Amino acid sequence: MRYPITVKKTSIYLDAELDRAMQRLAEARGITKAEAIRRALTIAAQAAPRTRVTAIGIGEGPGDVADDVDRHLRETGFGAT
Repeated sequence: MRYPITVKKTSIYLDAELDRAMQRLAEARGITKAEAIRRALTIAAQAAPRTRVTAIGIGEGPGDVADDVDRHLRETGFGAT
C-alpha cells in the first residue's frame, strides 16, 4: 500500500503489550511498525460508518436540476456576464 508523499506526523501512546504486538506484526510482514499501525488504522477507519448528508431536498426549488443542468443555468443566468 502506497501513501501520499505528504503525510501528517502524529504521536500516539501504546501500552507495552500492544507495542510489542505491532512490532511482531511488522517484522512478520517485513514492514515498519509505523506502516503496520497505518494499515491497522486504515482498516479501522474504512469500517467506520460514514456520515450521510440528510439535508438534500429540504430547500425549495425545482426538483429536476440534476436532470437538466444546462437549461437551469441558462434560465437563471448563472455565469452570464
